[in-house]
Amino acid sequence: MADVWPKELRVSPDRKVLTISFDNGEAYALPAEMLRVLSPSAEVQGHSPEQRVTVPGKIDVTILKVEPIGNYAVRITFDDMHDTGLFSWTYLHQLGLEKESRWRGYLDELAEKGLRRER
Repeated sequence: MADVWPKELRVSPDRKVLTISFDNGEAYALPAEMLRVLSPSAEVQGHSPEQRVTVPGKIDVTILKVEPIGNYAVRITFDDMHDTGLFSWTYLHQLGLEKESRWRGYLDELAEKGLRRER
């Protein structure tokens, strides 16, 4: 995947969607819930695929803050106070490109484990 550079990041007024526009003309609206449950943090991803956690109960999560980390990423603070994932431009672009398949995979994992999106 070629390097992409963000032109604009915008949090919706209800704080439930982060829209990111890239210099290649692509733009993606990423729901806060998806960003939270697919956070690149060790808390969610673990240190190996076997340690990855399926995070339930985040349907109402919102974005409190988005802050730049150097020139390569942002830290997103959610209203459940999760803020340990650094979302690189490449990861955000990948989430946009793979939004449907990643979301379907998450919903399938919830169902397999008997978990719910609601609290």
